[in-house]
Amino acid sequence: MEKTTNTEKSEEKPRESQVESASTSAAEAAAVIEKQAGQDLFKKIQDELAEAKDKYLRLYAEFENYRRRTSREKLELIQGANESLIRALLPVLDDFDRAEKAFREANHKEAEGLLLIHNKYKKVLEQHGVKAMEVGDVFNPDLHEAISQLSVSDQGLKGKIIEVVEKGYMLGDKVVRFAKVVVGA
Repeated sequence: MEKTTNTEKSEEKPRESQVESASTSAAEAAAVIEKQAGQDLFKKIQDELAEAKDKYLRLYAEFENYRRRTSREKLELIQGANESLIRALLPVLDDFDRAEKAFREANHKEAEGLLLIHNKYKKVLEQHGVKAMEVGDVFNPDLHEAISQLSVSDQGLKGKIIEVVEKGYMLGDKVVRFAKVVVGA
């Protein structure tokens, strides 16, 4: 057997301590790397979660917009169908108005039945949102259609409505038929 001297023993101890120190450093380094990898994985998962939440919120908002848009389109479709029917019925209402005026001027007793039918017809249209336009003094191209202009001597009547030839009607807030008027010039 060989004898180890003190110097050799002292050389072995630093080597062992270096090996132990190196293995401890490697373990610490591995722990640090593992911790960083865990943090990177956690950060990656957090980013994916934030992205999924953002996609969910956008999809939810898009669905809500779709739902509102389709309900508004359905309502407009129903009103549009009513609008064409009402446009077809308005000339009949005009005929009733003219007949009522003629019967009142002639004082016919048969006018009662006609007036009852006329009033019932008006109420049915009102129930479906049709109302006659209130014709003011001032001409408004958004509500009125100028059929002709009449020369007036009074400066206060210029640009004002002098006569309503045909009533205008509205369905809700939408003009179904413009009022036909004579305007002072």
